Amino acid sequence: MPEAISLASRVTQIAPSPTLAVNAKAKALKAAGADILNFSVGEPDFDTPAHVSAAGKKAIDDGHTRYTAVPGIPELRQAVADRFRADHGWSYSAEQVQICCGGKHGLYNVFQAVLNPGDEVLIPAPYWVSYPPMVQLAGGVPVIVPLEEKDNFDLNPEILGRYATERTRMIVINSPSNPTGSLLSAGALEAIGKMALEKGWLVISDDIYETITYLDGKLPHILDVDARLKEQTVLMNGVSKSFAMTGWRIGYAAGPEHIIKAMNKIQSQSTSNPSSPAQYAALAALTGPQDFPAEMLKAFRPRRDFFVADLRSIPGVSCVNPEGAFYVFPNFSAYYGKSFQGKPINGSVALADYFLDEAQVASVPGAAFGADPFVRFSFATSMEVIEKGMQRIKEALARLT
Repeated sequence: MPEAISLASRVTQIAPSPTLAVNAKAKALKAAGADILNFSVGEPDFDTPAHVSAAGKKAIDDGHTRYTAVPGIPELRQAVADRFRADHGWSYSAEQVQICCGGKHGLYNVFQAVLNPGDEVLIPAPYWVSYPPMVQLAGGVPVIVPLEEKDNFDLNPEILGRYATERTRMIVINSPSNPTGSLLSAGALEAIGKMALEKGWLVISDDIYETITYLDGKLPHILDVDARLKEQTVLMNGVSKSFAMTGWRIGYAAGPEHIIKAMNKIQSQSTSNPSSPAQYAALAALTGPQDFPAEMLKAFRPRRDFFVADLRSIPGVSCVNPEGAFYVFPNFSAYYGKSFQGKPINGSVALADYFLDEAQVASVPGAAFGADPFVRFSFATSMEVIEKGMQRIKEALARLT
């Protein structure tokens, strides 16, 4: 037999999304009859608002099932611009907005449009799992900037400065963060903005969780630091988290027009336009009532409070209180070095596997986020499931020797 066709080197340097892999394994075990409690998935446990789903159905009935303009229908791009103005006072034209196939797709587009081989991208860690691979696929070099649990995962400007070089082209920030739920402070954002202006960096601000915060006041943002940063920042967002529309696959980006146009070129040669009916559903979401995120927060807040308190009650476990999103990111490293029936727990991957196999609790190892001492759990599930899951976790940890 002939040898198998070899793969491109770009594929061999990246791994599949670990969060999706864990979720798939958990679903397969559940389908086989196991009583799996799934805390791995990063999506709200709410149905898409009825008026939004109705708009998607109406779009199909009205014949909106054909190609649209590559960057999205004009009405939706304008609605995004209007939303930025109403919510934040930021002025964007429809030409400065791209509609993409989910927020992840928008990030892929901007990396492909801006990065040249060898360009370095600063990525604070813990980071969302897909940032480094997407940078690598564009020929860039991910440079990981560690954040400390003792600082609530806020960014230390002095540490950031140590990782910046003449090859630094951009920095990716995500606040509220996946996986920690932490926010970047106004001071950290001011330092990032100052460096970006001095050195000519592009700032990628991933704001996908901006509507899911537990703050009483205003969420700090990089664009509030200095008006000049608008010309050096690309905003990434979407309707997936804020309107429970993960499966609709509609994200959006906004930034300098020449960058958005370059991103449109990339999109035109990959996916073309996002799903037409889904765009009309997103239009209804952005132009209709904006109270849905607040309804989700009413459910998320008590779950968060219980989860954090119960995790902190476990000997040796610490957990930062998330100020946004719907994840907890406890530190289980005190249990590394222990074992179960001769099988060692030598890190977050082994511990997450142990939780799944022995406790039937699905989580995501912190190693996937560049932070091995930790494990991520989503609290976008019912309080009953959280309470049951925590009991299983406590019993599983107690069995380690």
